[in-house]
Amino acid sequence: MLVGFVLLCQPAARAADKVAVVATFSILADLTQKIGGDAIALTTLVGANEDAHAFEPTADAQRAVAGAQLLVANGLGFEPWLERLIDAAAFKGNLVIATTGIEPLASTEESEEGHANDEDHDHGHGAADPHAFQDPRLVLTYIDNIAAGLAKVAPEHAADFQSNAEALRAQFRTLNSELTASLGALPAEKKRILTSHDAFQYFGHAYGIDFIGVQGVSTESEPSAQDLKQIVEQIKSGHIKAVFIENMNDPRFVESLAGDTGVTIGGDLYSDALSAADGPASDLISLYRHNQQELLRALK
Repeated sequence: MLVGFVLLCQPAARAADKVAVVATFSILADLTQKIGGDAIALTTLVGANEDAHAFEPTADAQRAVAGAQLLVANGLGFEPWLERLIDAAAFKGNLVIATTGIEPLASTEESEEGHANDEDHDHGHGAADPHAFQDPRLVLTYIDNIAAGLAKVAPEHAADFQSNAEALRAQFRTLNSELTASLGALPAEKKRILTSHDAFQYFGHAYGIDFIGVQGVSTESEPSAQDLKQIVEQIKSGHIKAVFIENMNDPRFVESLAGDTGVTIGGDLYSDALSAADGPASDLISLYRHNQQELLRALK
């Protein structure tokens, strides 16, 4: 009986030994889990196919953050609710801002004259575009910051974290080479496309693709009448080659726009959230590869 009791207690003891980590959304959770491995017990606040822009923290989210030793966030205004949640949870652990050290691109809402207004600032991201995870080269900085944060709270596992991080870096370096050779090699006149919201500026900057978002960098912002007029004019002139719908957005508006103008609708793109485990973008590497295939199919 005593042996049986000890065996039953072992899984609970092992779980208790794991580092309690919270990641704000699914893409960060993927990177954090791959680096942390078996040493961490991970909670994701905004899951697969869910919109981090529109997230409203729940009591469960508050409890998870309150008990976390490490909280991993994107930063650059991607999680406009984060500071409020940290205060409500009285969070005392370590905070990792995964974009630390990245020079952000300017938000198109701020850089395009007349596109932003004071009211939008309550829901947008401010002057910086926060979607830096859409450039594989910048993901290397995400990996460095997450690995360092994990090592700080669990130094006994630091060597494992660094080993896992280096393996992950190698995957993203290879991925960048493949994307450069495929998408980067397309003629410039073929690389102008429309998406649901402006989440792909970093990706476009990396591979010479001109992405135009119907919405701004936040899914909660709305396009102005002037924006829509310019988009329709570009579609009808042939300057926009395809329209893509994102996994976490309502497709009806973009479908209507395509129907009115005759522009080709490409497949679904994954932007701010992974797919479910049985979907085509269950981790960040597969998200990139899925988007690569859909873009090549439409743009070629």
